[in-house]
Amino acid sequence: MSVRWSLAAVALLCAVPAAAQELQPPPEFNEWTVPWERTRPRDPFVGPDGRVWFVGQTGHYVAVLDPTNGQFRRFELDSGAGPHNLIVDPRGIVWYSGNRVGNIGRLDPRDGSIRRYPMPDSTIRDPHTMVFDSRGDIWFTAQTGNVIGKLTVATGEVRLIRVPTPRSRPYGIVVDRTDRPWIVLFGTNKIATVDPRTFELTEYPLPRPETRPRRIALTSDGAIWYGDYAAGMLGRFDPATHQVREWPLPGGATSRPYAVMSDGMDRIWLVETGAQPNRFVGFDARTQRWVSSGAVPSGGGTVRHMFWDPTRQAIWFGADVGTIGRAIVPPAVPTP
Repeated sequence: MSVRWSLAAVALLCAVPAAAQELQPPPEFNEWTVPWERTRPRDPFVGPDGRVWFVGQTGHYVAVLDPTNGQFRRFELDSGAGPHNLIVDPRGIVWYSGNRVGNIGRLDPRDGSIRRYPMPDSTIRDPHTMVFDSRGDIWFTAQTGNVIGKLTVATGEVRLIRVPTPRSRPYGIVVDRTDRPWIVLFGTNKIATVDPRTFELTEYPLPRPETRPRRIALTSDGAIWYGDYAAGMLGRFDPATHQVREWPLPGGATSRPYAVMSDGMDRIWLVETGAQPNRFVGFDARTQRWVSSGAVPSGGGTVRHMFWDPTRQAIWFGADVGTIGRAIVPPAVPTP
C-alpha cells in the first residue's frame, strides 16, 4: 500500500522555522506498508532496475518492493540471521550483513541462492553497515566487535582492522572518491579512517568529548558530515585540515539525529528521531543554512538509515512502524 502526502499536509505535521520554509518546501513523502508486521524493515537500497531492496531485521528476511505497483517479494534467510543492512551491486546481486550470525551473505535473486562469507574471527558476530568501493569490494563495520572490515568480492577474503579504542562501536561508514573508508565511532567522540593500501587505521577526536556521531555522509568537496546523536548537532570534518564545524539541529539538543544522507546537491538530510513523528531536516552545505523540514507521515518510530536515488531525486528510508518510505526532495535553490 502506498500513501501519498501533499507538501501542505506534511508541513502541517511539523513546526518548521519560517526562514527554512521560505527557502524550500519540505520533501514529498510516499510510504508503502510492509506486509510482514513487527519485522523492522530497514536500510533500503535501489537496485539497477529501480526496485527497492531492504532487510527485515527481526523477521530474518531480505525483501524487494516494486514501487510502480506496490508489490513485495520476500526471501527467507537463516533462522536468527538478524540482517542489519544490505547493498545491491550493478548486476542486481544483493549483499546483506548477518548481524547475529557473524557473516555477510550474497543473495542471487534469480534463484534465491545464498552464499555466506563468515568472519575470520568467530568472536566478531555482528557485521553492521556495508558500502561498496569503486572496485565493487565491500567495506563494513562491526559495532560490538569493535572492528572495520573489508570483503574482497573476487576472492571471498575478509580482512578485519581492529579499532584500538575499546568499545568504540564502529557504526556509519562511507567511502570517498579515493576509495578510502571513513567511519564514525558511535561509542566515542571520534571519526576513523583506514588507508586502503596499508590497512592502517587513524582516529580523529572531535572537539567535544560528549559527541556521539552515529551516521555519516560526504559532500562533493570531500568533507565528512555527521549527526551528533547525543547533543543534537550537525558536524563537518575536513579531512585535509582536520578542522571541525558544528551547527545545532532545528529540533535542539534532544533531537537525536540518526539517519544521515547527502543528496548529490550538497545538501545534508538528517532524521530527528527524538520527536514523534520523526522529522526530515535539510542543511545546505554551500550556504550553511537549514533549508527544509518535514515530518514522516507514518511517524517513523525510528528512521535509522537512508539511501539517495539520484535518478529520481529521492531519499529512501525504512521506518520501525513497518513502512518503506520515499522522500522526494525539493530542487536545490541556486547559490546567489
